[in-house]
Amino acid sequence: MGKDQKTKILFICHGNICRSPMAEFVMKDMVAKAGIGEHYFIASAATSTEELGNPVYPGTRKRLAKEGISVAGKTGIQIRRSDYEEYDFLIGMDTRNINNMMRVFGSDPEEKVQRLLDYTDSPADIADPWYTGDFDTTYDDVVAGCTALLKLIEG
Repeated sequence: MGKDQKTKILFICHGNICRSPMAEFVMKDMVAKAGIGEHYFIASAATSTEELGNPVYPGTRKRLAKEGISVAGKTGIQIRRSDYEEYDFLIGMDTRNINNMMRVFGSDPEEKVQRLLDYTDSPADIADPWYTGDFDTTYDDVVAGCTALLKLIEG
């Protein structure tokens, strides 16, 4: 990375209304609180078209609001093949997301594609709270993953 270049991170899940926006806004909050926000471009997207244009799911909004984190204005968008070149990190929430991401990207020659919890000492899928209803566990997993990712990037 050049001094003027931002580290670009794209968090990805199935619909871009629960886990990936949670990761996006948790990471934005982390870098802002660390005073390094200007060094990052952080976004999130979906592998599917199911929730395009829809706002962040109420359970995710409520869980983040407990932490003073707003997701105002965020709506679901879909990944594009060109995202592979645009981003430094393409972070899926689970194995199914990774498989769907690879269908879009075709390959991962630069090893940019990982699951979020692969950056932790406990690699695993992050459960989808759309199905589990457990936004607290998802939040804890997202924080653990984002913390580990930021530590890796910042050294």
